[in-house]
Amino acid sequence: MNAPVSFPKALWRGFTMKCPNCGRGHLFGRFLKVVDNCGVCGEDYTPQRADDLPAYLVIGIVGHLVVPALLAVEMAYSPPTWLQLLIWIPVTALAALFLLQPVKGTIVGLQWQTGMHGFEAARRRRDGEARDGVAPPLPKLVSKEFVS
Repeated sequence: MNAPVSFPKALWRGFTMKCPNCGRGHLFGRFLKVVDNCGVCGEDYTPQRADDLPAYLVIGIVGHLVVPALLAVEMAYSPPTWLQLLIWIPVTALAALFLLQPVKGTIVGLQWQTGMHGFEAARRRRDGEARDGVAPPLPKLVSKEFVS
């Protein structure tokens, strides 16, 4: 039985692009493609729905870092526009690229930890393990036939 994963630990594991459950498996198979299952513990990540939230967060973070720096350089040195563009366009693009995967991992860790979307069953299973020391069986999805 694994010890319960705290909220900050799940977010940190996601930010470091590791499995929020075990902290050892890789969360991404390609740049922004989340793996279906952890290669170490087998945790299922198919329910994740990060969608556009990581991109919006990265835009906000990078904007709040780059704009004050750009304004500070402008006020202190007043460089020509071409030099400002030469500096700040690559800085903005690289910062966005480097932050996108960790932020998406953080969102997946958040969804996993809080039981959002399809992670509810995994959360109930983890909560049951923490209470009882034994994982309850997963419910089977059985279609019922309606008889008129």
